[in-house]
Amino acid sequence: MKSRTILISLILVIGAFLFSCANNQADQTTALDTDAIRTQAVETYASNLTQLAPSSTPFPTLTPVGITATALSLTPEPSPTSNPCFNLLYIDDVTVPDGTRMKPGEKFTKTWLVQNIGGCAWRAGFTFQNVGGDSMRGTPITLTEAIQTGAKRELSVELVVPSGINGVIESAWQMADDTGVFFGDTLFVSIVVGDVTTPAVTSTP
Repeated sequence: MKSRTILISLILVIGAFLFSCANNQADQTTALDTDAIRTQAVETYASNLTQLAPSSTPFPTLTPVGITATALSLTPEPSPTSNPCFNLLYIDDVTVPDGTRMKPGEKFTKTWLVQNIGGCAWRAGFTFQNVGGDSMRGTPITLTEAIQTGAKRELSVELVVPSGINGVIESAWQMADDTGVFFGDTLFVSIVVGDVTTPAVTSTP
């Protein structure tokens, strides 16, 4: 009977020991599982932070585009109706200076001294004609020979003083090439007809 009691007690002690070991293992397993979950959570959070972090790739460099200002040219273009090869320079009045007094109906010859200062000769067929003012019955003059560059020449026109006009009468004349294009200085004749009072010139003491 005593031996049986000892055996039962031994069984109970062994059972209690085994139960205690089982509980300790379960607690350790639970602790390990909890630590693993925590570690996994931390790793997942860190991974998400890495994915959400802004990219370190630099923005592309913008190269400024240069703007070239084109300056406008102020040099006037030659007129399509003019030829720079031809030019005429007024030198002097040979006859009938400006302000000469004349009578209505009076005939006279006006002569100018001019020079060809262009790069080309004036060809035969060029005309010297009235371009403004009173023509005073003057008719165009046509050149019958060439006038070379640098040469001087007298140009004369036959004029008649208009009737019924008192005062200053002017007439303008200019050379034209064989295509009708005018060039060079404009030449003038200015006369006084009738009773025209010219203001006296007073000298300042």
